[in-house]
This record gives sequence, structure tokens and C-alpha cells, in this order.
Amino acid sequence: MKKLIYFNLMMLPLFGMAQSIDRTKAPAPGKAPLIQVGSPVKFTLANGLQIFVVKNTKLPQVSATLAFDYDGFAEGDKAGVAEIAGQLLKRGTVSKSKAELDEAIEFLGGGMSTSSGSASISSLKANFPALMTLLAEVVLHPALATSELEKIRKQTLSGIESNKDDANAISGNVVKKLVYGATHPYGEMMTTKTVNNISINDVKSFLGTYWKPNAAYLVFVGDIEPAYAKTLAEKSFGAWAKGNIVKQNFPKPNLPNSTYVAIVDRPSSVQSVVTIASTVDLYPGSENAISGSVMNNILGGGFSGRLFSNLREKHAFTYGAYSSLTPSRQVGFFQADASVRNDKTDSSVQELLHEINIMRNEKVGDTELSRMKNYLSGSFARSLENPATIADFALKVAQFHLPADYYQKYLTNLALVDAVKVQAAAKSFLNPSKMHIIIVGNAKQIAKGLEKYGPISYYDLEGNKVAAPTEVKTDASLTPEVLMQKVINAVGGKEALSKVTDVQMKGTASIQGQSLTMNKTLILPGNVSASMSMGTMALMKQMVVDGKYSVSQQGQQMPITDDVKEGLDEDATIAPEQLFLSKSYGLKIVGIEKVDGKDAIDVEVTTPSKKVSHRFYDASTYLLVKTSKSEEVPGRGTVTQQEFYNGYQVVNGIQLASELIIDLGPMKINVKYSDIKMNQGLKTSDLK
Repeated sequence: MKKLIYFNLMMLPLFGMAQSIDRTKAPAPGKAPLIQVGSPVKFTLANGLQIFVVKNTKLPQVSATLAFDYDGFAEGDKAGVAEIAGQLLKRGTVSKSKAELDEAIEFLGGGMSTSSGSASISSLKANFPALMTLLAEVVLHPALATSELEKIRKQTLSGIESNKDDANAISGNVVKKLVYGATHPYGEMMTTKTVNNISINDVKSFLGTYWKPNAAYLVFVGDIEPAYAKTLAEKSFGAWAKGNIVKQNFPKPNLPNSTYVAIVDRPSSVQSVVTIASTVDLYPGSENAISGSVMNNILGGGFSGRLFSNLREKHAFTYGAYSSLTPSRQVGFFQADASVRNDKTDSSVQELLHEINIMRNEKVGDTELSRMKNYLSGSFARSLENPATIADFALKVAQFHLPADYYQKYLTNLALVDAVKVQAAAKSFLNPSKMHIIIVGNAKQIAKGLEKYGPISYYDLEGNKVAAPTEVKTDASLTPEVLMQKVINAVGGKEALSKVTDVQMKGTASIQGQSLTMNKTLILPGNVSASMSMGTMALMKQMVVDGKYSVSQQGQQMPITDDVKEGLDEDATIAPEQLFLSKSYGLKIVGIEKVDGKDAIDVEVTTPSKKVSHRFYDASTYLLVKTSKSEEVPGRGTVTQQEFYNGYQVVNGIQLASELIIDLGPMKINVKYSDIKMNQGLKTSDLK
């Protein structure tokens, strides 16, 4: 009993304290801690190569990265040489072919990667010394074979051609060129011409100039003793002769005199890629770098950013809108961007600028600021759980000449950021009166209204200034009915079409690297079966057979609406233009639009159920080259699907497209029919 009384007496002061606490108010934040960031073991070889070792024994693994300290260089008419050199390094050594090198790395269970500015390896602890030997061989004695250069050149050129159909890739290239300038190292663009200019001697010159031990860092992370890491470094790279370091000091890009709008006309775009960008005076470790980071994250750093909340959640213009603020030893960079619906391009630019102006002109609220600082401090603390972070911090301190305790004081300095500093950062880095507004999209649909943000200029896919696109009008005598007859004649003519009893098409579809089987069979008149499958699994199948309609996706039957029936009826004929003439379809010639660089006649088609789509016919051949259909999807806004028709083949006097690109915006399906047969005597029973 005495124990119990004693216990209760001890609790009395606590009850008194509880009664005095106001639990309606959040406790005041404590003082930001001084983080003890671990320091790697450091040493320098006689040739100037700086070594960092972060020991971590949680797993029996070790990684090493050789990183070079240069910001880039002017490549001129050989833009791409550094990137190609980085790829070429891993394509064999003086003593090993590419196949032998790949086999040796695989035998050790390791990984190796090379780039224009680094070379990295990773493996289990037991195999790491042998892998280090291979790394040294790759860096110091690469084969640099012309035959391998040609393979890389071919792949690079293929990528350049592919990027011409990627609005985001186009935007990335043009933004850099216009913001930095065509002659600035950061503004140069790889093109077919520059890549074809690159020789093996150019690659050797690049490596000989910039890959020097006294301009490099070798970073070890993992289960390795520092003394042993030093031994491996000496053995692998100790004999590497130091060289002269090229001093880098790029000319500072000029801001535009005033904000302007640059449009890259891409008629096939169903969305506009909108970017607002400028260079900024922001350098690693500068006094306003942390407050600038807080400001940018509030503006558009992620899902909680104001841009995302405005353009996606409030207005449904886009799937996402973001901003970035990047420091650099040469010149910093600010960018805000979003991919938006064509009809909301003007409104999206307005809202992006609106949020930028609010950021400049109004102080952030305490709650928003506190939430962001908590998020950034939490992210920083979590990053310290990764031993590679310690190595990365040490590398940045060395590269950017930061104070030795820069990262130890990060949370303290973050805590000192207040609304005044955030607004000051916004005023320093965001200047709406001197911005580049760069838009990749369908100029005909988006240009109107943009002039209020500044004068409009037009550029091609490589960022070269061009004249504004001119509107081409169709011949006034070309009525929709006359055009449909021309299309039917181009396909083969009414008489030839009447002799077709069946068509069978077999091929493949490529979706994000996956190859699928495509089959389509028509039994005329009015029957079709089309399927897409992976092995024995049917991903999609749609049919109309003897007047019965069916659509399934991964085995699930989909609802059959009037517009689905109309679409299947069109698929069940070689030339749906015959349907457009014979049934209650509405036809209207809208104008001329470029499709793959050629004039195409844009025809608006309204179905009996009042669904509207557009069909584009080559102005010279009258063959179908594109279709476009938009519809409202709950939660996603307007979604547009485009289909491009290429590779026409003549089969029994009938023109059939053997290649089809289905553009779904973020995803494309490339279809190629390699086996096309006609009039085999097929029956509707063959479709069931």
C-alpha cells in the first residue's frame, strides 16, 4: 500500500503540468540541430587524383566512381562528341573486344557504366579488385575502335530521328538553345549533321583534354578498408600521368530584352509543351541557394507545389506542372513547364505567370512555409541513411569549394529561411518581364491569344528561326463529296473495291519496347475481326460479325454504344469514305494542315450519333494519312487519339496502309503488317 501511495504522490506534479498545457496550440519548434554528417577518408595520389572512401559494412558490396571535374565545352559543329566518347569507352579495350569485356564483367557478377564525365563499377566485395582492374583498363587503354564508333553513330542518329516525333525531346533541345544561345556549350544541340562530323580522332582529343587524373575524383563506397582502397587506387591509376587542366569560363548568356513567345509548330501535337525559362545568377553554395530551393519547391517542386495545384487540380489543364531551379558554377537555370491541352495553352501560360508573380509579390504563409521546410529537412535526414550521400556531399564540397561544414549546417540554415528570404529569392530568380516562353504545339490551334505575353517568333525542330506558318486554303471547287470520290479512286476505285471479298492482315505492334501480335480480317461486306495479343493471351479484340458487335479488353467485355458500332462499321470496310457518302454522315472541309511535312486536307466527319472526328488526306495522292478524335474523359479532361497511316502497298489493285502509328499522347503503338492477303475465300464463320 505504501508503494501505491508513493506512486500517486509522484504523479501529482505531472497532472498539474498536464492541466497547464494548452493543447489547442502546436508546440513551438525546437532549435534546428547541427547534423553530424560523416566524413569520408580522403587522400590524394601523386598525380593529383583525389580519393574519397566511405566505409559501410551493411552489405558485402563495393562501388567506385571516377568523376571528372569539368562543366562542358563548346563542341561546335561536332556536338555530341563527349556523349559518344562516353559510350565508346565501354566498347572494348586494347586487349579485349567488346564481347570479351562484357563477358569478363558478367563473370564477376558486376556492373560497369561509362559516360562523358564518369565511369562507375559495382560488385560483391570478393570480386571488386578484379573489377577495378577492368575499370582501369577501360579508362586508360580503351580500344576506341572505328567499327564501334560507327555502331554508336547509327544508334545516335536513330535516336535523333525518333526524337523528332517526341514533343518533350523537341522542347528540351529548343529551350536550351534559345535560353543559353546556340554557341554556348549548354545550348548546343546534337543533330544528324554534327553527329556525322565526329571522327575517332575527335573522341581521342576529347578524352585526352578532359580526362586527366588531376581533374578527377575516385569515390569508393561500401565494405572496403580505406587503406586497401588506397592500394587499389595506386595500383589501378597511380601511373596515370597528370596533364594540363583546361580553364573553363563560358560567356554569360544574355537575358531577353523583354519576354517573348517562341512557337515550334508541330501540327500533329494534341498537347502543347509549355516552358517558361531563364538563366539566373545562382551558384552552388551561394547565400540564397537554400532560400531559393524552398521558394522553388513551394512554387512547383512536386505534387504539393502551387503550379500542380493550379493547373491540374483547379483547372484540369494538365496531368502535372512543375518548376526547377538549378545552380551551376557557370550560370543557374530556372524553368517552369507543363504539357497542356491545345485549347488551354493560352490559359496555361497565364496561370504559370500568375503563380510566378504571386511568388514574387506576396509573402508565403507560415503554414505553407513550415510544411515545406519540414519536408526538405525530412528528405535531407533520410538521405543520410544512404552512405553514397556522404560521398556525394564530400565530392560537392571539393568541386564547388564549399565550406567544410556546409552540410553539417544545412538544417540550421534551412531553419533560418523565413517568408522575407523566400520572397527575396523569388524577386532575384523570377523575372516575368525577361522570360523565354517556349511552346511546342500545333501553331494553328494555339497561337491566337499568345501575343499578349510578348512578340511571337517561330522556330523549327532544331531551334532555328523560321517564318510564321501560312494558312493554305483548299480549292473552292473541292467539295466534301468530290473529295470522297477522289479518295475512293485513290484507294483503287469503286469497281476494284467491289471485287474484294476478304482481306487478311497479319503483323506486329510495338508498345514501349514490347512486341505484340496484330491480326485483322475483313469479310466483305460489313464484317471485321481485329485483335492484339501477347503470346496466347488476347489483350484486345473487337468484332462485328453478321450484325453482332463485340469489344473485349483482356477478356473483359466492354459496353457497345452507338459510336462504338459506328467505329466498327468503318473498320469493316476498306474505304469508309463509301459509308460517308451513302449514310447520314456530316462532312466539312476545314482546311490544309501539314502531316509529316506534307499538305493534307482536313475533313471534319460527324457520325449519325453526332460524334466528331477529323480525317486528313494527302493533298496530292488523296490517300488517308491521319485521323484524330477527341473526347472528354472523367478526371482526365479532353483526351485525343491520333492515328498515322504510312507504307501503302498495292494488293490486287487496292492501296492498303501497311504501317500504322496510334498516338495516345504519353504512349505510342507502332503497327506493321508484314503479311497482307486478299480474296482467299474466307467466310464469316472463320471470324468466330
